[in-house]
Amino acid sequence: MPKRMLTLAAMAIALAACPATANAMHISEGILPGNWAALWFLAAAPFLAWGLYVIRRRAAADPKYLPTVAMVGAAIFVISCMPIPVPFAGTCSHPCGVALGVILIGPAATIVVATIALVIQAMFLAHGGLTTLGGNIVSMGVVGSLSAWAVYRLLLTVRAPMAVAAFAAGLIGDWATYATTAAELSAGLCDPGGFVGLFALIALAFVPTQVPLGLLEGMLTAGACRFVAARRPELLDGVAPQAAPAVAKEDA
Repeated sequence: MPKRMLTLAAMAIALAACPATANAMHISEGILPGNWAALWFLAAAPFLAWGLYVIRRRAAADPKYLPTVAMVGAAIFVISCMPIPVPFAGTCSHPCGVALGVILIGPAATIVVATIALVIQAMFLAHGGLTTLGGNIVSMGVVGSLSAWAVYRLLLTVRAPMAVAAFAAGLIGDWATYATTAAELSAGLCDPGGFVGLFALIALAFVPTQVPLGLLEGMLTAGACRFVAARRPELLDGVAPQAAPAVAKEDA
């Protein structure tokens, strides 16, 4: 028994001497000044109201819509919980998953499910904060979703293959999220007249991880969309109705 206690004590001392490094994701609690935190909440509010309205309307018309929304929400939660430390920045990069969301359930609903994912991550995983939730919603939920949606629809309009459009949506949605995060941090933390310089520094810190992550998210989005289009094309109805049959025919 004493030997076991000595072993446990030695292990405790070793763990205390070599503490693990915690890396935060999203904008962490307390980083943004109160006025900026409040501003981002106000900016996010109308988009959340829009998303809730669209979900309610589409769910009333199609009972299968809510399960799809829940599935996409779970996917966004898991995808955005993959932290990769950013060198010298004290934070983490991560994929976002919102591009896949906008393709399956549209941008309005994606803003809502991204918000739910961010709330759960802030409350239970210490990823991001509650006071900075508005800023994180704007960057990942609003800007990430709308930029991915705009790129996806634009490329489909000019008759690009759906896989190409989905890849571009994943790439741009990811990079736009981090460009917005860098802008939010710079606006809240810079001295008067120092926004551009601080923005450049923060954006540069994200480059080593976010450039390859954006490419990876583009490939993930394209692969997932091809899979869905080949096997469950009805999930793309109302979002890319002309793309699904084409991909299904190619895979057949």
